[in-house]
Amino acid sequence: MRQALALAALAAGDGDVPVGAVVVDASGTVIGTGRNTRERDNDPTGHAEIIAMREAAAALGEWRLEGCTLVVTLEPCTMCAGALVAARVQRLVFGAFDEKAGAVGSLWDVVRDRRLNHRPEVVSGVLADDSATLLRDFFLTHR
Repeated sequence: MRQALALAALAAGDGDVPVGAVVVDASGTVIGTGRNTRERDNDPTGHAEIIAMREAAAALGEWRLEGCTLVVTLEPCTMCAGALVAARVQRLVFGAFDEKAGAVGSLWDVVRDRRLNHRPEVVSGVLADDSATLLRDFFLTHR
């Protein structure tokens, strides 16, 4: 999570919402990293999770991220939650909850929907205060 927080700080420096993500394989090796790049790249899919999962899939040479853990500083949105389910991510670890757009328990619970063919393990609240502080400080200067 500390590496994801460092990536989130880089996103803030680029003018993007400070969210960072890493994907680790079953042995604990980081195989993908990402930070929000929507503003920098003018890309609506430039979310930290999507970028980290793309990098991880490229490193593995396949789209299935079975046995992998996605670590992200903020609760994923519906797009990212759907993508991690589709990618068969084994475990999701996130920091702060997102009461406005969260899809892992706050507004929706995409990853635990029994109608889907895959449901990752979820660990929430990891270094949540650090994640929330980054977000709060960012929005104090951007609103």
